Amino acid sequence: MRYTSQVSLDDYGVSLQNGFLPDFPPLKMIDNSYYWPWEHIVRDLPVHIQAGTIRQAVEELPVLSTSELQGEPEWRRGYLLLAYLSNAYIWGGEKPQDVLPPAISAPFLEISCHLELPPCATYAALNLWNFSISNPDADLTDPEVLSVTASFTGTKDEEWFLMISVAMEAKGAQLIRLMLDTIHAASIDDAQQTSDLLLSLTEMLKELRNLLERMYEKNQPSVFYHQLRPLLAGSKNMASAGLPNGVFYDIGEGQGRWHQYSGGSNGQSPLIQSIDIFLGVEHSATGRMRSDDATQPKAKNGYMQEMRNYMPGPHRRFLEMLARVSNIRAYALSHKPDSPVRDAYNTAVMSLGVFRDSHIQIVTRYIILAAKSKRPSNGPTQINLATLTTSKMRDSIEKVTGGIHGTGGTDLIPFLKQTRDATKATASYKY
Repeated sequence: MRYTSQVSLDDYGVSLQNGFLPDFPPLKMIDNSYYWPWEHIVRDLPVHIQAGTIRQAVEELPVLSTSELQGEPEWRRGYLLLAYLSNAYIWGGEKPQDVLPPAISAPFLEISCHLELPPCATYAALNLWNFSISNPDADLTDPEVLSVTASFTGTKDEEWFLMISVAMEAKGAQLIRLMLDTIHAASIDDAQQTSDLLLSLTEMLKELRNLLERMYEKNQPSVFYHQLRPLLAGSKNMASAGLPNGVFYDIGEGQGRWHQYSGGSNGQSPLIQSIDIFLGVEHSATGRMRSDDATQPKAKNGYMQEMRNYMPGPHRRFLEMLARVSNIRAYALSHKPDSPVRDAYNTAVMSLGVFRDSHIQIVTRYIILAAKSKRPSNGPTQINLATLTTSKMRDSIEKVTGGIHGTGGTDLIPFLKQTRDATKATASYKY
């Protein structure tokens, strides 16, 4: 563990205890009563969305200054509150709203600038900064002890969906340690230690997959698809849903700008991207498989790269640092195909590929198949505007998959399969 001590993880908002999660649980509420107008609407958000009063409630908000925010936890809480309010305002009606009022836009733009994030509902707002624990000694890798501090629907399904990701991020702390230690072992040409650490990392990836597959326990596909997913959508590539120009962020007196942002997506998880970087997985923008020929140009996947812009600035810089120092694929390929190092590397890569297999299976169940299901009788009746699957329904699954996009704006299943295939193609068995 010599390498980890040489990296100042504090500079990147990362720890070996909680990974990319904060060192301490996020605030459940801003104590300063000045910000209670935000807090009170978010507290009652499921009721407002269900009753169709969310836009009226937001339009009655005063324009609050950000000058009263004290410390990063309050800035993060403010960001979370405005992220939830903005998406609820945009998507919480029969038609999407393409203008955000100054009460949201003005403070949201300022807070986002401070946190180096876009003013929209990112993975950081929905997951990293949106959890509480049942007791101070709770194990963050156990979703049973986690709960949300903000919710669109107020359902256990939504909470479980989000807290599975939080538990995975907590589990990722051990992966970060393993990755940094493996980089160090390779840098000093300790083949035995490198292969041992890669095998340990493989086991951790299996545990991560096991956590992901717990999604089925308390998250009903019909609730997720019909009640929650429409509210997670972004404003980019949403012309067919009624946002041809994105959303206008009105800052008052006729001033403002149009913005287009992707919706919250696990593609914005710094943990998953860090594993890709560590293993040398490159997602081609053209969809072609990677080549082992280092002389060939390498086209980065534009979407995956873009998703880094939706991460907190320190986390982005961690990924940039990791890309500079990661040496594992080159080190593995410098060994013979049947060597312990190469075998351990290939096993780790394939384990990440299997993780993505599981993700595709979950997406198929929660989105592709759920698109054909009926809305829950006790849920909101708004059409899933963001995906427009109601008008795209056909008799075959193949036709359904062709019309469904991710909240990030991608062609969902083809993109996930390409990502999975690129991962598995990173393994090398050649001399």
